[in-house]
Amino acid sequence: MLGLSGRQDLRGFTAYLLLLCLFISFPAPSHQASRLGKRDFKHLSQGEMASLVASPDPIRNIDPHSPNSHLSKILIPRAPDTANNTLVREYIISTLKKLNWDIEEDAFNATTPYGVKRFTNVIATKDPKAPRRVILSAHFDSKYFSSYPQNQFVGATDSAAPCAFMLDLAEALNPLLDKRMARLADEDDDMDGEDEDLVDTTLQLVFFDGEEAFKDWTATDSIYGARNLAQKWSSTYIAPNSKRRLIALGWDTELSTIEHLILLDLLGAPHPLVRSSFMSTAWLYDEMVGAEKRLGDSGAYAYGDDDGRKWSSYFLPRGNADHNFGGVEDDHIPFLKMGVDILHVIANPFPRVWHTLKDDASALDIATMRRWNLILRVFMCEYLGLKPEGSEKSRSNVHRAEYELVSDILYALTPISQPLG
Repeated sequence: MLGLSGRQDLRGFTAYLLLLCLFISFPAPSHQASRLGKRDFKHLSQGEMASLVASPDPIRNIDPHSPNSHLSKILIPRAPDTANNTLVREYIISTLKKLNWDIEEDAFNATTPYGVKRFTNVIATKDPKAPRRVILSAHFDSKYFSSYPQNQFVGATDSAAPCAFMLDLAEALNPLLDKRMARLADEDDDMDGEDEDLVDTTLQLVFFDGEEAFKDWTATDSIYGARNLAQKWSSTYIAPNSKRRLIALGWDTELSTIEHLILLDLLGAPHPLVRSSFMSTAWLYDEMVGAEKRLGDSGAYAYGDDDGRKWSSYFLPRGNADHNFGGVEDDHIPFLKMGVDILHVIANPFPRVWHTLKDDASALDIATMRRWNLILRVFMCEYLGLKPEGSEKSRSNVHRAEYELVSDILYALTPISQPLG
């Protein structure tokens, strides 16, 4: 017969076995949302795509000649821990606050080859109560150079333009996201049969600071912001029921609520070539390729004197496994190592102007950037299952010719800026 201390030891050992069984029975927290599997994309109709193409003007936010464009506000030297870096960060925050996004600033100090520097990531979430999120990200810092004139480097493709694309996307999808959030807040609204998985996923924009190496790219002199944020989220545990409909087991972390992290980099120059980097997101890559094709087939790439009929894809076809080659080191690496599924949208080969003073406004092509805006609008709208204007038409038996007529009218009404000379 066991004494008191023996019974305590037995109870402790039994509790340990139960916890061990629970640990074995459930997946690692970092894989929870990321391993949900392939989403069922419901493609937009011609009318719905035309609505996204038309509003907001897909050039207004990325026109480097306009002092009021998002791109112009970002297109300045903005190395970490500088006054310009702060200006750009504050502009990003103010732009998204005006759209009623929830903003978090992840500030921290880190040791660099030039001493301790201050870094601040910007995390913007449309619905912070949502249990899951898809992240669209880019770095907003520019590479540090110690002397003139190299210290005037503005990194137009690296990555001012991608940051402007993200702000454009927020503006384009914001009315649709607001509408969904209002319906979710209405307890009497049955969401009209919308997929619960779709409505439980919000869009999060992450602007990383400190992506660039100060001297030579190493494991410690690079991706400062991404390394800090991945570690922070992996150790930030979520209290049970703190997020809508999330079943918390007591070890769910912020990292475990990420479905996919989509990273943009080195975009904006003409004739980019993007490759599929990971088999786990090959299907997601294909969906982005599909969005590009459907937009092209609809005539959405018409711009200036180009009628949009002849266009070539920005994406390398996935003919075999060699085209899922593992990618280029970038801000996604620490998240990838922790089990998050990654879609890396980066031009490879890099633009010829990479890390030179020529990576300025002259390196950018407005027609190319306009296409990226349209691809991201359609792709992210379909990922989130949002319903743009034209949804009612898409549910009725309207003939294709009528859709094309609506599209042509909307295109004709879209303001067109002059292309770069």
